[in-house]
Amino acid sequence: MGRGCIDASEFSSTLLEAARKEISSWPNYRPTPLISLSRLANAKRVGAILYKDEGSRFGLGSFKALGGAYAVYRVLQAGILERTGMSPSSEELRQGRFCNITETVTVATATDGNHGRSVAWGANLFHCHCVVYVPRTCSLNRELAIARYGAQIIRSSFGYDETVRQCLADAKDRGWLVVSDTSWEGYEKIPAVVMQGYTVMASEIVDQLALLKRPTHVFVQVGVGGLAAAVYAYFCHLWRTRRPRFIVVEPSGAAGLFESALAGKRVSMDGEAHTIMAGLESNEVSPLAWNLLVDGADFFMTIPDSVVPDCMRLLASSPYGDPPIVAGESAVAGLAGLLYLLDNPELRTKLELDSTSSILLFGTEADTDPDLYSQLVGMPADQVRRRAEFTKHRISDSSSASIS
Repeated sequence: MGRGCIDASEFSSTLLEAARKEISSWPNYRPTPLISLSRLANAKRVGAILYKDEGSRFGLGSFKALGGAYAVYRVLQAGILERTGMSPSSEELRQGRFCNITETVTVATATDGNHGRSVAWGANLFHCHCVVYVPRTCSLNRELAIARYGAQIIRSSFGYDETVRQCLADAKDRGWLVVSDTSWEGYEKIPAVVMQGYTVMASEIVDQLALLKRPTHVFVQVGVGGLAAAVYAYFCHLWRTRRPRFIVVEPSGAAGLFESALAGKRVSMDGEAHTIMAGLESNEVSPLAWNLLVDGADFFMTIPDSVVPDCMRLLASSPYGDPPIVAGESAVAGLAGLLYLLDNPELRTKLELDSTSSILLFGTEADTDPDLYSQLVGMPADQVRRRAEFTKHRISDSSSASIS
């Protein structure tokens, strides 16, 4: 397509391969499915719509399992190396070989749910302490899912962005190590490691595509921007000028990246972010992500909360006959953006969405708040999963992948 790529040292071949080699060695690792929504694609007159379903990732319910826990491991590994001269494997940490050191460490983070769950899981896995700050809007179900891994929960009286600042201030006072998925000036290394973890998902997609057509378009949702930037960096690294078009999608009530793109510089939206898509509820894009996406993304768009339930129901019970999928509120932003553009002839033409297009979507979470999922979809997620067991419209995870 003739578009260049932005290189970043945080996404070198060595670092990307290290992330995949490490995470794929963890117990219960397996690639999440890439699902063909072929009936929807036919109805919308495009070549293919592929949905990377992250709902089963390590049993945590979202792609965030790849990032936060990986960063916890790397933080502990670096600390042990500094103190002992030894660089432990993750297996050694899981077995408790360095508990005399790890149990003196506390990692801290702020979260709307999924990232904190990953950090707490990683802390539990590698035997260190964990404190997780949640904003006042975080649901009880998401809080309990984090606490299940032994983390101490501190509920702030603020929204997400202010909660991040509270976590940072308290961590400085108490000597905790912050494991955040967003960056700020002077704090880029750990968020970069989180993003390196996310690229494992992109590498799986490449394997699953096998001989299938390379995606022409990627629709990816944005909170602080880490996922979108990681996917962009990986596909740029792999395909260079043949990379897909990147369309980043945000909630209209939490559109820091969109507003920054309009301003031509990184800015924050006025007021507190507010959206039903809890995993995307931030007004402030990570500087690390902004530096990649400001010129790397091809299009920026926002969607209203009102379209979310319909998209969740479409995946749960497709009127076109595609397999049932449990998709949480934040998982459907890319789909919502795609459907809007496909129904707009002018924009459809501008983005070259036609019968030759192969479109990739990221289903970033399942029912991370089961009660809210049931309320929005009209049925519990387990009912959708039972129905899904009878479908076979999946792309094989083997090297002989094909669309069934």
